[in-house]
Amino acid sequence: MAEYANVVPLRREPPPEPLWREVLGQRLRTLRLDQQETLAETASRAGISPQYLSEIERGRKEPSSEMIAALAGALGTTLTVLTEQVSGDLRRLPGIRPSSGPVMLSLAA
Repeated sequence: MAEYANVVPLRREPPPEPLWREVLGQRLRTLRLDQQETLAETASRAGISPQYLSEIERGRKEPSSEMIAALAGALGTTLTVLTEQVSGDLRRLPGIRPSSGPVMLSLAA
């Protein structure tokens, strides 16, 4: 008597979305390298250590909004422009689809 295997197709789940801090770090590194600057030069102008900037660029640290603004200024851009660039980078990633419904924003009371 022949036995039949119960074959279940593998579910292909979409890859997880990248964390915002990872895409931010990549964008900061790109801006810094486009200006041909070292970690030490950019970090000095932003008022942080080169080691901390390195961790931010690698997506290991979640910098405060003040720190992001300082880094944006050190790289000759603004927080608004930097945020728009990171958002654009996220939209262009393969497998990332824009939201199909309305987005609800809430403020903590």
